[in-house]
Amino acid sequence: MRLVFDPGVAEGICDLAVGADVLVLTWLHRARRDVLAVHPRDDPRNPETGVFSTRSQDRPNPIGLHRVSVATIDGLRVLPGISKPSTGRPSWMSSRWSPVAGKAAG
Repeated sequence: MRLVFDPGVAEGICDLAVGADVLVLTWLHRARRDVLAVHPRDDPRNPETGVFSTRSQDRPNPIGLHRVSVATIDGLRVLPGISKPSTGRPSWMSSRWSPVAGKAAG
């Protein structure tokens, strides 16, 4: 997946470099906003836990914050590297997302 930035913000990414660590703010548009407790990892054997104590995308504020490393830059297209949180699971692959300044590209 590549981030495609709007030409109107090109000046804002002109100093972005491969290898740079950046924070990406995402909107989890498929998240359910009425869910307040989940079984972690969708495993019913795990006790129900409040969504703010989990990595669930279902929450009243479906905003994600992801630390990624820039892997490739091609004009207004930026390919983020995989950010591996403590679980080892890539944080940005769980749902389609849109950066605040641009839009996701397939």
